Amino acid sequence: MPPLKNDTFLRALLKEPVEYTPIWMMRQAGRYLPEYKATRARAGSFLDLCKNTELATEVTIQPLERFDLDAAILFSDILTVPDAMGLGLYFAEGEGPKFERALQNETAIRELAVPDMGRLQYVFDAVTAIRRALNGRVPLIGFSGSPFTLACYMIEGGGSKEFRHVKSMMYARPDLLHRILDINAQAVTGYLNAQIEAGAQAVQIFDTWGGVLSDAAFQTFSLRYMQQIIGGLKREHEGRRVPVIVFTKGGGQWLEAMATCGADALGLDWTCNIGQARARVGKHVALQGNFDPFALFGTPEAIRQEAARILADYGNGSGHVFNLGHGINQHTDPEHAKILVDAVHELSRPYHST
Repeated sequence: MPPLKNDTFLRALLKEPVEYTPIWMMRQAGRYLPEYKATRARAGSFLDLCKNTELATEVTIQPLERFDLDAAILFSDILTVPDAMGLGLYFAEGEGPKFERALQNETAIRELAVPDMGRLQYVFDAVTAIRRALNGRVPLIGFSGSPFTLACYMIEGGGSKEFRHVKSMMYARPDLLHRILDINAQAVTGYLNAQIEAGAQAVQIFDTWGGVLSDAAFQTFSLRYMQQIIGGLKREHEGRRVPVIVFTKGGGQWLEAMATCGADALGLDWTCNIGQARARVGKHVALQGNFDPFALFGTPEAIRQEAARILADYGNGSGHVFNLGHGINQHTDPEHAKILVDAVHELSRPYHST
């Protein structure tokens, strides 16, 4: 692989000195970009797009052609892993992801197994192709869903507002949920290690639904399994450390516990004050976040002011990767995303002067 020209993102995750605060955006390759919509139409379906190495590479690179981002993130979906387990992933128009075979009976749960990673080779092929296409421009992030977040979709059969099935299982048959979570953790460990071997230079675990749990349940059913994954990950590759980011949406109350899970960085949603988060855990981990995605619907000056506020709250020194508090909204004006990226690069430099 060609040498890395801009490693600011990786250095910030490891709290090493940087010249400015690096920025990337969750879902930076996606429906808010007209060029993405055009590529998606050529692909035929979302899953076809994910499984087409050339097109997945194309959409991963698209936002870097528009914005001065400091990292690329693999274009894929967190539900590729349960799909490889044979649950029958499909996307219903206007309804989001669905599974043909939800895990709602004991027999199916007992038969669940870690998938052959060969069934996910299209993901690893995309990682390698993207790395080559980037040509050392910026680092590439690989990712997966957390075991609990994956289980939510697998048990509910799709998205949910109440999580009735997964929470019923958690309280009535915790043994079954633990069985699913353990299989998921093993699968995610193998999946992320294969991404690293294919060329991912950092990895993020998306614990999208961890925040719906009680305090005790989060520790038992989410954090425990993310810690299990991190303990099994390849942490060095190509002669340098591979940082791990954990992002639990709605998890600001658990930062101290999360800081002990072995991750190099914790993602924050927009409900946290990043300065307070730094005071709580900044000695142990870097922080990523935490601009409200809907602040991109404000005026250009409002966007700059909000970016300035977050940078000021974090303060001087490294250990901050600027990001949104969740994925960019599909109705966002791309020009507003550019305003944010440029503002972060400009306004952060005084916080890194020696």
